Amino acid sequence: MSSREDTPSPLPEAVIDRNGIDENTVSDVTLKKLLKREIELQLQIDALLTEIAQLEEKCGKQEKDEDVDEQDLEEFEAPEWCVPIKANVMTFDWDALAKEVQFDVIVADPPWQLATHAPTRGVAIAYQQLPDICIEEIPIPKLQKNGFIFIWVINNKYAKAFELMEKWGYTYVDDITWVKQTVNRRMAKGHGYYLQHAKETCLVGKKGEDPPNCRHSVGSDVIFSERRGQSQKPEELYELIEELVPHGKYLEIFGRKNNLRDYWVTVGNEL
Repeated sequence: MSSREDTPSPLPEAVIDRNGIDENTVSDVTLKKLLKREIELQLQIDALLTEIAQLEEKCGKQEKDEDVDEQDLEEFEAPEWCVPIKANVMTFDWDALAKEVQFDVIVADPPWQLATHAPTRGVAIAYQQLPDICIEEIPIPKLQKNGFIFIWVINNKYAKAFELMEKWGYTYVDDITWVKQTVNRRMAKGHGYYLQHAKETCLVGKKGEDPPNCRHSVGSDVIFSERRGQSQKPEELYELIEELVPHGKYLEIFGRKNNLRDYWVTVGNEL
């Protein structure tokens, strides 16, 4: 008959592992951690859903504003004395225009290409973006012997714009900063890679002699004006140009309906 010491003792309710740790206690701690993590994740999900809803509301408002802009353009009536020419800038007969008139002021808002990839069929049809080589091919020198050129430029195209002005025979003389505002006169910030953008810059070049009736020290090189429709430039720029060269011959290239103006020739495929 075996001794009492040889009789195995019953196992306790809590299972003890080889390291002497209560496995039930470990399970309880793990469960509490998981439940806490679940709550944290749910809070993050709720925060993301709220952010998504806000973004959807904002996007919906932007789409609504764009629809309003489109409706405004549909109801738009061109100024009586403007000269709109609906044409693809890349295929337009610039030689014929140059034979008819030499311009005192040229304004250009090129659709600078942001991406480095090869252009699509948009070059031939819609030119939402144009590679630099296409913009270079516009025969600006034929259109103006003496006068000013105003070129809207984006951040990564400053060097190219200066290069174009030199190639076309212009000397850089000034620049204009448009500080964009909201309807409440606050700064209208947009997207940017490092900084949010709230301005646009227009470089000013001059070629030859001053055009007839040219004035000096007019206006200001800073424009505070409300941001309006897509790609619409401030009316104050045109007023400044007409003050700089009164009763001049004005040309805008890559123009849009919302910038048509009396006594201006405007060439673009969205007129």
